[in-house]
Amino acid sequence: METESLHIPDNDHYRELKKFIEEHRNTPGPLIQVLHKAQGIFGYLPKEVQFFVARELNIPFSKVYGVVTFYNFFRTEPIGKHVINVCLGTACHVKGAKDVIDAIKKELNIEVGSTTEDKFFTLSTARCFGACGLAPVMVIDEEVYGRLSPQKVINIIKDFKKAETN
Repeated sequence: METESLHIPDNDHYRELKKFIEEHRNTPGPLIQVLHKAQGIFGYLPKEVQFFVARELNIPFSKVYGVVTFYNFFRTEPIGKHVINVCLGTACHVKGAKDVIDAIKKELNIEVGSTTEDKFFTLSTARCFGACGLAPVMVIDEEVYGRLSPQKVINIIKDFKKAETN
């Protein structure tokens, strides 16, 4: 995909990002700051946004893409309404985090890093939440759930879905 052949829509999101880039263009190493802002605006970093950033910062697309794919806090796919983040730290691992993840994957029919078809849940992992005494732990959005079992996570997911339909 060449930058010149890429059609970038003229909308509020791109205008907001362009303004941010113009304000930060002369700061040292603005790329990560710009990508964070772009992800905040768009929710993720599709190739079109990456090309726009490359063009506006006058840097190669490969550099933008390399940064986006290197850091795990950047997303190239849209995320769901609710992000399920399961801890994989030592205490959680020892207490059954893998079983918790397997139960979530089976219940939602997705893999880690994926989003359900209805865009309701995204499944992610992290190294440690600092809640080792509650292991295994997951966070959904900002809510911490501890002392999990496969059945307990399935019930939590079902409660989320039920609350959405009410």
